[in-house]
Amino acid sequence: FIFTTAKKDYAKKLLEVLDPKKKLIRHCLSQSDCVCSQGCYWKDLTCLGRDLAKVVALDHTMQGFPAQAANWILVPPWSGDPQDEELLRLIPVLGQLGQA
Repeated sequence: FIFTTAKKDYAKKLLEVLDPKKKLIRHCLSQSDCVCSQGCYWKDLTCLGRDLAKVVALDHTMQGFPAQAANWILVPPWSGDPQDEELLRLIPVLGQLGQA
């Protein structure tokens, strides 16, 4: 899943770059799938229809519901640096979570 607070058109363009052959990303949720409260868009993980005990979200901001804070792993924002390996450093952690 890709879950973004961006508008749907922007999300579609992003997917064209990230997964041009449409083989990696099966679902994309965008701003229209978020909850808007006091002008802020929040990602409610319950809309995934999955057991939240088995859901992990990676993001550079905490845009999820505070009640779902345990599901979020904060990562530094990506600046376009091709040498950025932050997500690679998470592979062991995500592997452990996958086995739990």
